[in-house]
Amino acid sequence: MAEQKRNPPRTLAAVVLAAGRGKRLRSSVPKVLHPVCGQPMLWHVLGLVRVARPTKIVIVVGHGADDVRDAVGSWKITPTPTFVEQGEQLGTGHAVLQAERAVGRSHDILVANGDLDPVRPADVKALLRTHRRRRAAASVIVTEVSAPGGYGRAIRDGDRLVRVVEQADATPAERRIHQIATNWIVFRREDLFRALPAVGRDNRQGEYYLNEVYRILLDKGEMVAAIEGDTGGVMGANSRAGLAELEQIYRRRINEAHMHDGVRLVDPETTYIDAGVRIGRDTTIAPHTFVEGATTIGSRCTIGPSVQIRDARIGEGSTVRFAVIEGARVGRRVSVGPFARLRPGTRLADDTIVGSYVEVKNSTVGRGSKVPHLSYVGDATVGRGVNVGAANVTANWDGYEKHRTTIGDGVRTGSDTIMVAPVKLGKGAVTGAGSVISKDVPAGALAVERTEQRVIKGYRKRKDREHGDRKRGG
Repeated sequence: MAEQKRNPPRTLAAVVLAAGRGKRLRSSVPKVLHPVCGQPMLWHVLGLVRVARPTKIVIVVGHGADDVRDAVGSWKITPTPTFVEQGEQLGTGHAVLQAERAVGRSHDILVANGDLDPVRPADVKALLRTHRRRRAAASVIVTEVSAPGGYGRAIRDGDRLVRVVEQADATPAERRIHQIATNWIVFRREDLFRALPAVGRDNRQGEYYLNEVYRILLDKGEMVAAIEGDTGGVMGANSRAGLAELEQIYRRRINEAHMHDGVRLVDPETTYIDAGVRIGRDTTIAPHTFVEGATTIGSRCTIGPSVQIRDARIGEGSTVRFAVIEGARVGRRVSVGPFARLRPGTRLADDTIVGSYVEVKNSTVGRGSKVPHLSYVGDATVGRGVNVGAANVTANWDGYEKHRTTIGDGVRTGSDTIMVAPVKLGKGAVTGAGSVISKDVPAGALAVERTEQRVIKGYRKRKDREHGDRKRGG
């Protein structure tokens, strides 16, 4: 019996439209590079696109093209995107047409707006699945929005798109429809690029609209499928208010995902977590906390209230309260705050304490060491089991260059000690309160730097009398 011949799997190319200027944002930054939860809108879009596993990604650029290319290049996306330029912005249909050569012979084309219609990954998978199951010429995600405004209304018959009617052409009944078509669309390549040259620009904007392709396909009797997706009731950002709405939607989704994974958010509405942040199970995040950038927080931590953490790593079992941490590495079972600041280059080993009104910068603090209160530790190496007294300062700058302070294991410094770098305190050394340490201290030694105390008897009475005489004479 002859072996049955199988059709090769259908290939998919993605075309992302990222050429828009975004005039209503009133910004010199390209529209697609405006951030939502710590990452540009285009970053989010490309993440959703990759869910469909395209063999090619083509990004159509225009305004701020070089900035867009540089940003995308820094994200190390696979497959590596190809860029095509839309020299004159003549609408979405015109933008897709610029990508015809770049997509090659792919069977299907996924089109997405770079300014982020915020569908979910499951919606993108369902779109592609429906498109192939129904063998449709085109398939689109439709969504319910609270204020459809000028968006075209999606008229459906089950999972078939009947038409998209523009606001100006809609009947009163059609205007009451809140379901609109997103720009998450899959086309059969040959149908798409046969239809696009027939799209006209007889409209108020004088542009070639991509959704005109639906009308052309439907007039030919082709199947156009529609699935419902979740955009949180809004569409991509066309204004600063739209950006804020997108931010709320993504923040809510991010928070829900962390809670699903076992993180306790005491008040999700006042907890701000960026995309890409990782948080371990049984960690509690208190209100008014911002966790930003490439931050990782371990399990069983307590973070907040009123904490900002950016590009940092927090070890399991640690506590951070009323603090700012940026570019630091914090070990396990560490206590930071209240009212502490860890600046870039800080490394806190396990079981350390950085207490109230303490700032640490570009320094390493060894295991079990304490900087409890009112101190500045900059450009220093602090050993294990050290106790830094209240109001200590490592004076690291001589007005021209930074210098390091080295504090050995088991050192105890007295209150109000100033260590003038470069200086070393040997293992087990002690400093007296109020000392200015400008020379190295041997291991186990006590260093005290004070001038001899002078006592001037009768000083207060004399000064009070002089002050009274001046007032009477004035």
